[in-house]
Amino acid sequence: MNTIHPTAIVSSKAELGNNVTILPYSIIEDNVVIGDNCIIGPGAVIYNGARIGNRVRIHQSASVANVPQDLKFANEESVFIIGDDTVIREFVALHRGTKDTGFSQIGSNCLLMAYSHVAHDCKIGNNCILANGVQIAGHVTIEDYVIIGGMSPVHQFCIVGQHAMIGGGFRAVQDVPPYILAANEPLEFKGLNLVGLRRRGFAHDDIEALKKAYGYIYSKSLNVTQAKEKIVNELGDNLLVKNVLDFLSRSKRGLIGK
Repeated sequence: MNTIHPTAIVSSKAELGNNVTILPYSIIEDNVVIGDNCIIGPGAVIYNGARIGNRVRIHQSASVANVPQDLKFANEESVFIIGDDTVIREFVALHRGTKDTGFSQIGSNCLLMAYSHVAHDCKIGNNCILANGVQIAGHVTIEDYVIIGGMSPVHQFCIVGQHAMIGGGFRAVQDVPPYILAANEPLEFKGLNLVGLRRRGFAHDDIEALKKAYGYIYSKSLNVTQAKEKIVNELGDNLLVKNVLDFLSRSKRGLIGK
């Protein structure tokens, strides 16, 4: 049974799952799908194109699937997808895709803290945390288990690799490779995200292999092509190192600090 406050405006065309709670003064538009056991907070607006998974909590005054801030947008049909068990805190703004991809997406078990923003055509993985005021520009890819500190913007078309952590108050204008810590202005490599990797059960041998790989990548005596050759020859059998090599092959904006 769903619980809908009498001051909420909920379209009869919206598809609601079971045990959905909709709190006062929220608005749910026509082309919306909400899964089971979700809570939509007071004053939240769920626009056309929202596709919300199960057990998602959306706090007060959040905006989900609003039209993108892209001057080329011509009201084409697109969606914003939110995975299961994700928490969207107050005043978060999430914009749906454009004709380039047709969607923006946040994975499962993510936390988007207050005033954060995810723009059009973005893809955010599972188990990610965007702290207060993080601003994600259009066409950004953020892989699984990424943490971005408060007030940090990420430039359009950047990629942030899995298990990376960006400190608060720094700008990412190039790609941030996986498994690392990034800080300072301009943003630079500050070693592996050791605390995060150990908490998630990464093996000692894998961590040592990553250390060696990044020692080559950020060596002042090697360019990226030369570093990749050494990594393939010496560490190419390691699965995590393969992930790093794959990231390097996909990077278009260049690596931070390189």
